Amino acid sequence: MSYRALATRPLLTLAGVTVAARLPVAMAPLAVVLLLRERPGGYSIGATLAAVYVVGEVVGASLLGPRLKAARARPALAAGLAVGALAFAGLGLCAGAHPIVLGILAALAGGAPGAVPGGTRALLTSMVEESAVAKAFSADAILSYGIWAASPAIATGLALGLDPVVPMYLAAGLMAAAGAGLWALPAGWPADEGDRGGVSMARTLAAAWPLYVTGAAGLSLLALAELVLPALLEERGVAVGWAGPLLAAYSVAAAVGAYVYGLRTWPGNPSRQSLVLLVGVALVVAAIALVPQMLWIGVGLVVAGVFQSAVQIARSLSLKEALPRSAFAAGYSLMYASVGAGYAASAVLAGVVQSVAAPSTAILWGAGLCVGLVGVAAVGESRGV
Repeated sequence: MSYRALATRPLLTLAGVTVAARLPVAMAPLAVVLLLRERPGGYSIGATLAAVYVVGEVVGASLLGPRLKAARARPALAAGLAVGALAFAGLGLCAGAHPIVLGILAALAGGAPGAVPGGTRALLTSMVEESAVAKAFSADAILSYGIWAASPAIATGLALGLDPVVPMYLAAGLMAAAGAGLWALPAGWPADEGDRGGVSMARTLAAAWPLYVTGAAGLSLLALAELVLPALLEERGVAVGWAGPLLAAYSVAAAVGAYVYGLRTWPGNPSRQSLVLLVGVALVVAAIALVPQMLWIGVGLVVAGVFQSAVQIARSLSLKEALPRSAFAAGYSLMYASVGAGYAASAVLAGVVQSVAAPSTAILWGAGLCVGLVGVAAVGESRGV
């Protein structure tokens, strides 16, 4: 099956909803920093709100995803997007408000749509034939990396070129449009609650814990690439302005990697592929910390991007194999939450280590954390727990 075969009206509609729902998420951390940068202590407040937003995402995905009902998912997803849209609009309207008010709005903007990533992934799975799921996941990953590549430029261009509140209003409009777009899609997906064999949803989801660990490990490396790269370039005597183009190259390479992964069937099962590729990404990221020239840093980021997207797709396929259909949305939501937790943990680790050591050391510590998490996941899978 070719990628062209995925270009049906329902799947293109879902792609449009996905873009409208994910672009605000990708813009949000940078957008809130730019929103408050001219206030006294604005950068510090903005960074705190960005962290609150991410925590809201993690909590929302963890709490709302497992409660999503397959047969009537659309109203719940639309309601979450509507609240998220109102929260983003509130951030724009109340930019001068007390930080606590802004924090509440940021938490709502991140948390209310928390079930949407898992829900749309489950919907995508139900809209394609079994033989086309891997290619559909690859196309979804290409779309995601394109969004993440474009979002910094969109947020920065609108905030600095027009007004800092514009990205917030754009995010609100996009989330509202995503909610409206859901009504052009199926109301849910087929699922038999009895497919869990009487096992509770919580125990069903807990059985797949090694996959959530690999999710956390994967995004811990992305956090390193985004947060430590500027300091690493400065340490190497390279202009910090190169961080943007290098991260864009990373995203483009990830999109290419997702495309290539979907072209054929690869050796080994998706779970084994995910673990092996994650170790490869960790080794490449560790090498980036050691090479002295920007050229090799760029090459390392490109290779890491190709591997990272393949990890993401293989991990999604592994989760699909590990869970019954009735638990798909909940499982994908928990994966999303674990990914956010991995990003946050790596960000904290990077900040702590950089306060006492060089940026290159922080990257090595982060790569070591990733390898450790991969080891834990591998042991869990080998024991079948």
